[in-house]
Amino acid sequence: MSIEALVFDVDGTLADTEEVHRMAFNLAFEQLGLDWHWSQAEYRALLAVTGGKERMKACIDSLPLSASEKKRLHERVPAIHAAKTQHYTDIARRGGIELRTGVLRFLEEAQDAGLRLAIASTTTAVNIDALLQATLGPRGLTMFDVIACGDQVRAKKPASDIYLLALDTLGVPPERAIAIEDSPNGLRSALGAGLWTLVTPTFWTEGSDFSGAGLVLPGLGDPTQPLAGEPGGSLASAAWLGIEELLRMATVAPPLNAVQALYREDC
Repeated sequence: MSIEALVFDVDGTLADTEEVHRMAFNLAFEQLGLDWHWSQAEYRALLAVTGGKERMKACIDSLPLSASEKKRLHERVPAIHAAKTQHYTDIARRGGIELRTGVLRFLEEAQDAGLRLAIASTTTAVNIDALLQATLGPRGLTMFDVIACGDQVRAKKPASDIYLLALDTLGVPPERAIAIEDSPNGLRSALGAGLWTLVTPTFWTEGSDFSGAGLVLPGLGDPTQPLAGEPGGSLASAAWLGIEELLRMATVAPPLNAVQALYREDC
């Protein structure tokens, strides 16, 4: 069965944005008089929770505070997150975010091959807009047929809701699409929706369990920045992943694993 679409995660996949998110959270904390500062190590651990508001709530729940103080802080989460989003978009619009190596080439190759592009992300529409505009310019939004955001679904990754929404909006069955992810939660979400998945980890997710992925690479690579040990390791054609090689790998989908079967039963 031929592939018709690629469905991309955003944070960590299109661009390594997590450091900018961490900086934006810390700026918001300072702005609103909160005595919090998330180090890289702390934030890396917090990334096990998907969604910025959910991440803050998990942090609050872990603090040695009274129930009433935790309740008060929980009530402040929407305002804190709004301030964080403003800082993030400001940084993005000032050019503080770049696409990962090979992403632009890969997107253009996919379009040239006639593939449809979509986004399935737990982040907000505002953040996605800021990133696409800052990195791809005016064509950023038009490159993607569907942009599915976290606030549009009941459950965020690792639930499969966001991928199921993207596929339904595209009108493409999972057997005809490929997911591109960077995290274990994203991988679980894509697998649960029945998608063959490429994973390209970053500092924030490297070393995680990516069992079930169709292919795991440190990045997409590029002719000017080839992947070490390729071709001859995971790739056969070049030291960077091209669309043609990806399509060859994903054409024959493996049978449903236990996670996929579970989500299919719930749908």
